[in-house]
Amino acid sequence: MHSETVQLLGEFLGTFVLILLGNGVVSGVVLKKTKATGAGWIAITLGWGFAVMMGVYVSGFMSPAHLNPAVTIAMALIGSFSWSLVIPYIIAQFLGAMVASIIIYLMYLPHYAETDEPADILGTFSTGPAIRHTFSNMVSEIVGTAILVIAILAFGQYDVTKTSGFSPLLVGAVITAIGLSLGSTTGYALNPARDLGPRIMHAILPIKGKGGSDWSYSWIPVVGPIIGAGLGAVLYHAVITFVSK
Repeated sequence: MHSETVQLLGEFLGTFVLILLGNGVVSGVVLKKTKATGAGWIAITLGWGFAVMMGVYVSGFMSPAHLNPAVTIAMALIGSFSWSLVIPYIIAQFLGAMVASIIIYLMYLPHYAETDEPADILGTFSTGPAIRHTFSNMVSEIVGTAILVIAILAFGQYDVTKTSGFSPLLVGAVITAIGLSLGSTTGYALNPARDLGPRIMHAILPIKGKGGSDWSYSWIPVVGPIIGAGLGAVLYHAVITFVSK
């Protein structure tokens, strides 16, 4: 295992790349007068799948490439990760997400000026529900993140994941699958750093006509993924423990 500093650098860089490419594709699709304006949900889900894949590639040789506070907490819950590193990892993940948000803002600056819909501007930073329904929105984030963690743990049961460089492809594939199948209700945050870090930057950055940052919804993409990741990890770990006896 690399030193703590190297691990934190890996989490920062991996999350930075994840958000830069992930929110980058959203910005291209929803902001006005880009070459991708109106490309739609398929482009967004594919873009996010590739974004997560590249984030894992960038960081995987330095850290476990959690890139997600919910995953970090879940791994600690089942004893696969040290609790002493949970807070430092989460800080590194949030910083990576926030710095990436600044870069996206600078890249798309003229397109923000052309976009007059506050919801579209906020959507380039954080998620929001298609229909605002607290219970269903929470269930969506819990289920989606549980599937993500179960899939990550399941990949480790196959020899194919031991092939150098193959695991990030699988993680990107499951993110795409979740986005296509489960993500259209809330925008599938699945990751507190992915949502809250950029949402904070939305509140700070001087974007004309941006509107509010929807803080009344902001707790769902934080609490839901943490619950979902924990449930997924504990349940799958229990199954593996049972079948291994």
